[in-house]
Amino acid sequence: MKPKLTKEEKEILKSFENGEWVPLKNISKRKAELMKYARSTLKKDKRLNIRISERDLNELQKKALIEGLPYQTYVSSIIHKFINGKLIEANK
Repeated sequence: MKPKLTKEEKEILKSFENGEWVPLKNISKRKAELMKYARSTLKKDKRLNIRISERDLNELQKKALIEGLPYQTYVSSIIHKFINGKLIEANK
């Protein structure tokens, strides 16, 4: 029984079968480069201080608790999603 592939998976398979993929000569070097990029992307080295209402802070802390995250991490996640266009407004 053949597994069902998504459109993206089919495109990748076709690309591979057409010989469009080539092995890396120095995979450990490339892996190190990618790890360096990932670390610098995820590095949190800047501080942001804002003033918000106590009510908003309490609501943020409640939502963070539901998500199982510290509230500052939760706020950082919201900002990151917004910056990258992945924050979707819920319909009320």
